[in-house]
Amino acid sequence: MWEVLANGWYYPAWVVGATRMRAVSANWPAAGALLHHSVGAWPLLVNDRTESLRCEPERELVLLASVWPVGRAPVHLVLSPTTDGGCEIVMGEDLAEGPARLVPAPVRQALFGPRNAETLRRLAYIAERRSA
Repeated sequence: MWEVLANGWYYPAWVVGATRMRAVSANWPAAGALLHHSVGAWPLLVNDRTESLRCEPERELVLLASVWPVGRAPVHLVLSPTTDGGCEIVMGEDLAEGPARLVPAPVRQALFGPRNAETLRRLAYIAERRSA
């Protein structure tokens, strides 16, 4: 699982909404490294970026995803080894700033839930080298 997270070029393959990579910092996923990507679908593409805030290889990755003018959201990914030699990943995300922060937290979480479940499903498929 970590190999996928640590390769910034995979980002649009597993993150729902990200559609293409434009550039990846050479030191990705170290804290401060950036992913330059686009979100949306042509002709409504928005060029944006995601920053790594904290990185503990094989254990934790904290990102600051932004989609301006909507807002910015810290994304917390925690990896835990399983007894069968696999990996469990837990993902948390909520808006920290921007106009979409005015949407009540329960509504935001109801919108993030299905998106994050699909994001984790895609991440697992890539990590397990399976196809949908």
